[in-house]
Amino acid sequence: MSTSTGEFTVQEASERCDQIIEEIQSAVIADRDFLEEVLLAILAEGHVLLEDVPGTGKTLTAMSFSSAFGLDFSRIQFTPDLLPNDVSGTNIYNERDNQFEFQPGPIFGNVILADEINRAPPKTQAALLEAMQEKQVTIEGETRQLPEPFFVIATQNPVEQEGTFPLPEAQVDRFFVKTSLGYPDDEGELEILRRRAGRTESTPESGRVMDSPEEVQALQDVVETVQTDEDLLVYLKEICRMTREDHRVRTGVSPRGTQRLFECTRARAVIEGRDYATPDDVKKIAKPVLSHRLVLTPEAEVNDVEKDEVVQDVLDEVPVPTVQ
Repeated sequence: MSTSTGEFTVQEASERCDQIIEEIQSAVIADRDFLEEVLLAILAEGHVLLEDVPGTGKTLTAMSFSSAFGLDFSRIQFTPDLLPNDVSGTNIYNERDNQFEFQPGPIFGNVILADEINRAPPKTQAALLEAMQEKQVTIEGETRQLPEPFFVIATQNPVEQEGTFPLPEAQVDRFFVKTSLGYPDDEGELEILRRRAGRTESTPESGRVMDSPEEVQALQDVVETVQTDEDLLVYLKEICRMTREDHRVRTGVSPRGTQRLFECTRARAVIEGRDYATPDDVKKIAKPVLSHRLVLTPEAEVNDVEKDEVVQDVLDEVPVPTVQ
């Protein structure tokens, strides 16, 4: 599908995205919208936060994306006793050579599953922060670059609150997308049993779609070619500004969040096979990109206001531009 220079056209990139989704669906029983939301963040070179009950397929989803992209996969199980060096790595003394050698931690991979991230203390969570933002880690004063491409799929469990350390607002803002797999519908759960009955291994696997990390980066590069009209930029800006003015919101979408909405809007256009973005792209991705960035007022929380509801009200209120 790619050209001899390793580049993709928008149409080729869209077709490759379809192949990736279809391949992952051979292993994971999941709604296509959910898989596209995860893919959205990867195309935009960002990270994903999955909040779900145990046993819904979060780990399998992360492994399947890694397999489909042909990238190195690394899983970090976050626990209360996990130390920052357990994530980033440490220098170990080599008696034979009489010198220290760097032993890389599990963060040195392409696809990182940060499982139950809210079970680790803030200091360990912070070790992930530099890696997510700067794509590098600093150990004992020495900075080391992480492999490219690099993205984190983090999970947190909303049910078991005891023994957890809620992610700080600044860290939640680092995730491009927050989404949920949810329980499968009746047919989906039956299909899980059919697939399990029809194979000898307990864990299904997805096949490989991409040939190299460079090809994945070429797919990500296509997002930068998507055109956005000035009217659309104003539309994005107004949506984010309105979240800050809503009476139910204590802290609205940050300027970083505005940029992420822009980047994910362009990624959505690529998935759709267009070299230009539209207001419909914005509407499609606004909730998974913006909702987790909002901090509601205590009164709104008492009244069980949903963040998605606030974002939808803003979308209903902001005038939609006509993009030629």
